[in-house]
Amino acid sequence: MTEPTSGTSSTARLPPEPVVRFRELPTRSGHRFGVATLNAPSALNALSSDMVRLLDPQLRAWRDDPQIAGVLLDAAGDKAFCAGGDLRRLYAAIRAAGPARNAEAEAFFSEEYALDHLIHRFPKPVLAWAHGIVMGGGVGLMAGASHRVVTESTRLAMPEIGIGLFPDVGGSWFLRRMPGRVGLFLALTAAPLNAADALHVGIADAFVPHARKAAVLEALAAAEWAGDEAADRARLTDLLRTAGEGAALPDAMVPRHRAAIDALMADEVLADIASRLGSMQGQDAWLQAAGETFTRGSPTSAALAFALWQRAEGRSLGELLRLEYHAALGCCAHADFPEGIRALLIDKDRRPRWQPARLADVTEALVEDHLQPRGELPARLAHLD
Repeated sequence: MTEPTSGTSSTARLPPEPVVRFRELPTRSGHRFGVATLNAPSALNALSSDMVRLLDPQLRAWRDDPQIAGVLLDAAGDKAFCAGGDLRRLYAAIRAAGPARNAEAEAFFSEEYALDHLIHRFPKPVLAWAHGIVMGGGVGLMAGASHRVVTESTRLAMPEIGIGLFPDVGGSWFLRRMPGRVGLFLALTAAPLNAADALHVGIADAFVPHARKAAVLEALAAAEWAGDEAADRARLTDLLRTAGEGAALPDAMVPRHRAAIDALMADEVLADIASRLGSMQGQDAWLQAAGETFTRGSPTSAALAFALWQRAEGRSLGELLRLEYHAALGCCAHADFPEGIRALLIDKDRRPRWQPARLADVTEALVEDHLQPRGELPARLAHLD
């Protein structure tokens, strides 16, 4: 046995942990369940390009493997399923690109949106275990799953107005499908949802206490899977219903305030909605916080989110993801998105200087410029339905 040389450690350096861990769970029927675990808990499992580039080919391989009955998508740690995208890396790419085309942003958004679409269209059960913080890009991963589980710690939001972006990752599609005008309210205010709210608005399917996750995994392994999409989805629905039996949901905010939400959003003129949101002092704390978030947020983001809401009706998921792709690159090319990231994550002063600073100064031309194509549409998005 040789002695370590000077300046080296006697302990072998371990390779870095992968940002997504994959394994396959054997089941009684001989099928397997694929398990993909986001594995960056110190970063609240923020969705990075590296994660997307691991998830996409593995999900496609599991989709095409007849012995894979379904997929479980979960995350390491107890704090977050996925707290959004890797904004620091996007900020660096935006600063480096300046007014030129941003190849890194083009790759990130097109790959992320293609992955979201893949989950929405997956021909086998996909169980998303959405425990803890679920924001932005994390909602994009969750939203398309066939079986979306929330727990007592789930805190779900689309907080993009606070960073100069808009509710993307298919937000134009799934927010438009929420009851009434709740989706528009969430887009403009970033109001947080708990598990009961998520079930009420249709972004979740089952409530299971996080302590029962191990029992769910055991039930997945013990089940007789048929290799048939409809039968296996029904079996998973029954399994989750059993797992959640007797569990008490938290108090929901959205149904309590549904009439107020619809009244706040009851206009096709954003300025009128903004006026009501800006006059929320003395209201319920949840509603008041929502109004304050809107008031502090990017006026351009509000106008862009409202424009996408208006354009979403009647469009397919694929059409809206293509529109969101152009809008995301538009945000990268304008001032508010990098400024919002700077204020939140870089300098952390939480005092973004929006340009323009007032909603009244956001012109239709500015909104339209955000939506204009910037270069050729990537092939991976061109034919999404």
